[in-house]
Amino acid sequence: MSLSEEEIGHARDLFAGLGAISVRKMFGGAGFYHRDTIFAVMLSDGRLMLKGKGAFIEVLEAEGCTHWTYTRDNGPSGSMPYWSLPDAAQDDPELASDWARRALAHL
Repeated sequence: MSLSEEEIGHARDLFAGLGAISVRKMFGGAGFYHRDTIFAVMLSDGRLMLKGKGAFIEVLEAEGCTHWTYTRDNGPSGSMPYWSLPDAAQDDPELASDWARRALAHL
């Protein structure tokens, strides 16, 4: 399943406080970039994930954000450096943009 323009538009609206962002569709989902730095992805199922690095990972985990993990059909599992956007920020552009700025500060 791939994302609709409406789903991508909702994420753009959430991150509007950052100013200019670009979106690149990939693997049924989308990557969100600010000044050529990817800071978030939207998975094909609509989940919005922030990139975590360094000390920001602890902040995301303390907030209860879930780490993006996967299991391949042939058994091996792994993870990607992305955590769910906090629930409170899912429909709050000011809060979502703040979280995105915090992610970008660690990239």
